[in-house]
Amino acid sequence: MTTGLRAARKARGWSQEKLIHELRRYAEQRLLDVASPASLKVYISEWENGRRAITDRYATLLRPLLGITDAELRGDTGEVQPTAGGYEELLGRIDSSSSLSESVVGSFLDQTELLRTMDRQMGAAGLVDQMNGHLTAMEDALTFAVLPGTRRPIAAALAGASTLAAWQALDAGAVERAWRRYELAKKAAQDAGSALYLAHAMGEQAYVLADAGRPLLAIELVRDAQQTQTGHQSPRLRAWLAAAEAELCAAAGVDRAPEARAALERAESLLPDDGEVRDPDMLSIFLDTGHLTRWRGNVLAKLGDESAMDALYDSLHNADPSFVRASAGVHCDLTQAHLARGELDQARSHLQQARLAANRTGSVRYRQRVELLTGRL
Repeated sequence: MTTGLRAARKARGWSQEKLIHELRRYAEQRLLDVASPASLKVYISEWENGRRAITDRYATLLRPLLGITDAELRGDTGEVQPTAGGYEELLGRIDSSSSLSESVVGSFLDQTELLRTMDRQMGAAGLVDQMNGHLTAMEDALTFAVLPGTRRPIAAALAGASTLAAWQALDAGAVERAWRRYELAKKAAQDAGSALYLAHAMGEQAYVLADAGRPLLAIELVRDAQQTQTGHQSPRLRAWLAAAEAELCAAAGVDRAPEARAALERAESLLPDDGEVRDPDMLSIFLDTGHLTRWRGNVLAKLGDESAMDALYDSLHNADPSFVRASAGVHCDLTQAHLARGELDQARSHLQQARLAANRTGSVRYRQRVELLTGRL
């Protein structure tokens, strides 16, 4: 049976030797023993060619190192075999879900918040097992919750966690997992009766289409998101969706520049001037004037507008230091802006900073962008 190990390794631009080095270093940091480099070279070759099964011991190391799930690593289908009977177990799980208290749902939300904080500071790769376990617990709770009053708060919590998991998967280069997580988020949002979570999931899912080379379809999806129960969307979410549309239009090419600028102006007019960073009704959204300045710089850099430089440097100097992965994007944008002006030394300096941030957080998505920009220097 073949595995996704080769694809995950190549997505990071690692040779087998580099994987051996990183695997041994990761194990040493955790005081774990692994085979010698020579033996690991044989193992990896056999794992990648399906001649040897990956043991649980090494899978535990490879999953967080590469930011992939166990199914992606092993190629498992995850099918559940049917069993006869089982009514007693079913009713037990239904009774358990129906008795979920608000404190348990609060614990789900707290766990999502912790994973969100760790993600933006350290990257998504090392969180893959925790994130999958978190989603499984909420999916199980929702599956066996019967009445709407019990289902809605669990579904809302699942919708928020699923969009986070989807963005983490996209950042790790696992695009199919990202797509499925967004589909899970949309279904959970519908179960929760939440226009906010549904529109947000659609808006983020548009980035999967854009990264896959379907920019026009991505623009259509983010515009559809803006039309999803608009009367129930918060001002900050509407501003976020408009800014997302601006970025996607800018990425689609210069012929979409007027649409990108119009969407950016709309985002600036919609953003509430309340001094808040997050939407109180939807903690998945981080957007204030500082974040929008960074977004403005990103859009203008994509359009080749020289005024992008001021916005990007302002964003860089005033950025929240906890948004480590986001800094990779700002440095990529500054690289692009300096390249447009022929300032190669400054472009190289920012590209190096972008590479360091991408490597630090294990971001495959930003690493790919760094490699594209490297080809232009």
